[in-house]
Amino acid sequence: MSETGGPEHDYEPVPGLPAELPEGEVILWQGAPSSAKVSRQVIKTRWIAGYFAVLIAWNVSAGLYDGRLPSEILFSSGALTIMATIVVGFLEAFAWGVQKTTLYTITNKRVVMRIGVALSATFNLPFTRIVSADMREGPDGAGDIALTLKPGDKLSWLVFWPHVRGFKKGALMPQMICLKDVAIAGNVLSAALSGSRTAGDAAPQRAVSSKQTGPISGGRLIEAAE
Repeated sequence: MSETGGPEHDYEPVPGLPAELPEGEVILWQGAPSSAKVSRQVIKTRWIAGYFAVLIAWNVSAGLYDGRLPSEILFSSGALTIMATIVVGFLEAFAWGVQKTTLYTITNKRVVMRIGVALSATFNLPFTRIVSADMREGPDGAGDIALTLKPGDKLSWLVFWPHVRGFKKGALMPQMICLKDVAIAGNVLSAALSGSRTAGDAAPQRAVSSKQTGPISGGRLIEAAE
């Protein structure tokens, strides 16, 4: 399990859950995103820092070409550097906040997502509503697990971001993002879905073998059997 949360989540009877577990339900896995992965892969802070680096280089070269005083070039470049530091620092702080306030939980009945940096919210995703789960794993073992839900679940992209992959057939796909050891969570979810099939608590499920074609590009698909 991952240690996440803070005083604002002290009200939770069980970390990551809005209420005590019903009888017969057990927690199988809990985890949170890696702030470093969120920063690089979701918010793209390296690209943003690179953009500011290009601006600073352009400012210096343009200043020299125009014959500006070195003090003027230094001042304007310093202003851009300060702006870049503030922007990147703010984004890094947001990525850290995502890690500290997020807790994903897989039980033998459902997936629970406690998310929200500014406004915390908890979403219960029962196995009966999950059509498929797509795991994407990078070379370092980190990755995401996106969930395809049955039609009729109206979820807000703004509320779920960045814990979302996109839309599939018009339906929002909630996603457990930037997990350091995504295969562990994927295996647990696969076994839980198979167990729910055996118990008759959800639609039949099957696990399709995984593959890896590059950074966060291949994965295991856990989908409803026909």
